[in-house]
Amino acid sequence: MHHSKKLINSVDHCVDDALEGLVAWNVGMQLVQGHRIVIRSDLKNIKGKVALLSGGGSGHEPAHAGYVGTGMLTAAIAGNVFTSPPAGSIAAAIRTVVSAGAAGVLLIVKNYTGDRLNFGLALEEMKMEGIPIEMVIVADDCAFTRQKKAGRRGLCGTVLIHKIAGAMSELGKSLDEIVEKLNITLSKLGTMGICSSPCSVPGSGPTFHLEADELELGLGIHGEAGIERIKMMSADEVTQKIIDHMLCPSNESHLSLQAGDRIVLVVNNLGGLSCLEQNIMANSAIKYLENKEIIIERAYIGSFMTALEMGGTSLTLMHVDAEQLQYLDSHTSAPGWPNVSKNSLAHRSKTLNICHLEPENTDLPPGSGPFVNKVRSVLDMISTTLLQIENELNELDREAGDGDCGSTHARAARAIKDLLKSNAVPANGHQLLLCLGRVIRDQMGGSSGALYSVSLMAAAPNLKLNNNPSSWAAALDSGIGALKRYGGAELGDRTMLDALCAAADILRNMTDGNELQVLAEAVEKAEAAAESTKNMNAKAGRASYISSAQLTQPDPGAVAIAAILKAILTALEQST
Repeated sequence: MHHSKKLINSVDHCVDDALEGLVAWNVGMQLVQGHRIVIRSDLKNIKGKVALLSGGGSGHEPAHAGYVGTGMLTAAIAGNVFTSPPAGSIAAAIRTVVSAGAAGVLLIVKNYTGDRLNFGLALEEMKMEGIPIEMVIVADDCAFTRQKKAGRRGLCGTVLIHKIAGAMSELGKSLDEIVEKLNITLSKLGTMGICSSPCSVPGSGPTFHLEADELELGLGIHGEAGIERIKMMSADEVTQKIIDHMLCPSNESHLSLQAGDRIVLVVNNLGGLSCLEQNIMANSAIKYLENKEIIIERAYIGSFMTALEMGGTSLTLMHVDAEQLQYLDSHTSAPGWPNVSKNSLAHRSKTLNICHLEPENTDLPPGSGPFVNKVRSVLDMISTTLLQIENELNELDREAGDGDCGSTHARAARAIKDLLKSNAVPANGHQLLLCLGRVIRDQMGGSSGALYSVSLMAAAPNLKLNNNPSSWAAALDSGIGALKRYGGAELGDRTMLDALCAAADILRNMTDGNELQVLAEAVEKAEAAAESTKNMNAKAGRASYISSAQLTQPDPGAVAIAAILKAILTALEQST
């Protein structure tokens, strides 16, 4: 039997350790001695108000103990993982809140046989003792198109019921008033889930198996399979499939929803969905509902009722009126309830337009003359060279990095070709480097793009007054300074700097008349330096995370620099 990995101390104690942990970081709650009951630490404040109790199997965290606090649950009773809590503990919780002076007790129970039995047993016992007590059963599952005898399962909609009941209790509403309002609310609530990977109970393997290209539709929260296994599809498609199923009138457990209806939406992470996917699913659901002209008054996105580490999500839709919204918006100290805007999602602008924040040098006429012609042939040669060595650089980068160095340089090359097409090459060195810095910054991407861009921007001011060879050499030195400052690398760290510094040492000797000889020597030195990087330990960049024993090729950044310098030399030799 394959056991899934879990960060626990022991299978037997995992529930108790988790409850202890929750209480350890939440001053507003305590554990009842001898029971798995999490209870508010300010019990005196329940005097004269209705106490709200819920609970169920563990593994659904933050449900239910994470909803204990002012304005939500008074206490939560936990069972073993995916197992209903014992009636004895439920009775102990009821007695505890009654002795604290509660004006009545409401049990909020998810519709599962074990939960109904154990909460029902405790309820009957307490009724015989004359305690005013009621139970509401949440059955919000929209998956089954034909009603089962057991009825619909209780899912994430339960959390909204906790919140509404909690707000009403806080306002001093009577037990009957709360039950009446909840029963109206329950009839207008629906949930349905989807998952791409199952969960596993501590100490055992996965609860079911899904192929790499399969999704499970309409599953519950106990690791049980759903109503249908479908092929993998996009977030938009899967969201539409869930919502269409929930709203389809031929589905006996559907939710009625028309254009113009006001609802709240919950996008619940079943425990193992990445936060990136969670936001993508939220976006899909909001867009699809808004296209149907449904008014989303509030959206709650996060992990509210999970199934351990199940990789999936459930969508909950609930009709709301102004009173229910007020209850959902009211304060709670419960750590599981999200901090959400108290404004409707409808009729709002989601984008901020920024037009005129960056100074544009639109007043510069396109340059012409010998300088511009030389620059054009140099840029053309650089971009052609970088496109030619794209695969070679990617190959070198696969060994040391993420294999995209060539593609990144090719993006820069295409951006330079576009600049040449647009005839916007500036007529002086200062403007040229600034222009290239902007183009590279916006088009190249990656850390290479930022490194080139920051060095070009730093180099440019040296050419403000002079375009002579020594100014260009000074510009290169400034560029190298910026690379060291922001890139965090030094000479000998196996980066583009190794080739660049080798060239710069030679280029400092450049004066009018000897440019090409000096440049030719600098190119040789840069090529040799790039080659020598294969014997160096990487100390900066992504390659520094790899042991040097695995690095046998030269650094792609250094190779690119040598190739760029060589292209400059070739172009200048041809254009003289």
